[in-house]
Amino acid sequence: MKMTEENHESNATITIEDVQNLVKKKDSIEEQIKAYYDVLEDQGVGIEGPLIDFEGYPRADVDVYQVRTARHSISCLQNDHKGVMVEIEEALHKLHAHERAKRELDQGQAQAEAKAEAMDQEVSLPVPFARVDNITQGSPASQSGLQVGDEIIEFGSVNTGNFKNLQNIASVVQHSEGKLLSISVLRSDEKVRLSLTPQRWTGRGLLGCNIVPLRR
Repeated sequence: MKMTEENHESNATITIEDVQNLVKKKDSIEEQIKAYYDVLEDQGVGIEGPLIDFEGYPRADVDVYQVRTARHSISCLQNDHKGVMVEIEEALHKLHAHERAKRELDQGQAQAEAKAEAMDQEVSLPVPFARVDNITQGSPASQSGLQVGDEIIEFGSVNTGNFKNLQNIASVVQHSEGKLLSISVLRSDEKVRLSLTPQRWTGRGLLGCNIVPLRR
């Protein structure tokens, strides 16, 4: 049973409060040692001064009992002080090890969550059906924020599920002249939402960009 208790104590988690309590215990011991040294100083004998006179009798100018009690107490308290210093050192070691393990665990959990989130995003992103391969500067497409290489997953009412050919997009553009269209594209594996208004400008068409279908 004793062995089980010792194992439990050795495996117990050390907290900052535990270390602070040990430091308070150390400070208390040091104060007691100082108080007993003050007693010896008042008696004028110190820790090793003689307690008998030249004739072998107890010194009359010294409270022998008080001095012996103080010296014995100092010896015991010094042993206690050594013990508590060892406890503090071990507690600090365990505390630092626990904090290091906790940081590693938190970091591992954060990485796992980030990976899971990235996988969820990858699974949830629709498959693009077309790509922008050319944009004319100053065109409606350019002003909307579209970029060459953007892969289209939504273009107004056209999406991955109902896209058949580029005529679907052309039809939406023709019926949306002067109206705001919502567009979603994949850019660097991230979904980007844009707003595009098909309209006449100095160049050809209503968009000013070239869109090509993607093989699926």
